[in-house]
Amino acid sequence: MILTTHALVGAAIGKNISNPWLVVALSLVVHFVLDGFRHGEYFDSRIAKIRDTWWKVVLDLFIGGGIILFYIFNNYDILSSSQVFNILLGAFVSMFPDSLTVLYWIFHWKFLEHIKKFHSVAHRYDHFPKFGKERQWTLRNAANDILFSVIAIFILFL
Repeated sequence: MILTTHALVGAAIGKNISNPWLVVALSLVVHFVLDGFRHGEYFDSRIAKIRDTWWKVVLDLFIGGGIILFYIFNNYDILSSSQVFNILLGAFVSMFPDSLTVLYWIFHWKFLEHIKKFHSVAHRYDHFPKFGKERQWTLRNAANDILFSVIAIFILFL
């Protein structure tokens, strides 16, 4: 899943759960559950390096973060500070595993290797060829991202 999807789902979790520890736990679990669904990746290591893809990550963060901040600022008078905290906490924690994977790719830190392997299992990479069409950034592969993002926005704004 793209970062926007993870952030929106985490924000929806944070909005509806008052216990921050539960927000953290559910956001992490849901991150890996979402990654189990078919989705495309906008980073293809055959044709791009991480340094060439930074603008996609920034755009991704800007879109998800923009929607979440739009919700917070338009509802600031009815949201408690703990709700705002939990919304932002859920969004951050939902994206956190992807950050660890990127850190592993860049720095090859051994202590992140097990997390990266678990993340690969959650993505079900063994079900699709390494550079197969099931992993490409196409509308068909983005359908689950779109669906989960729309549902998360609906839950967030409801």
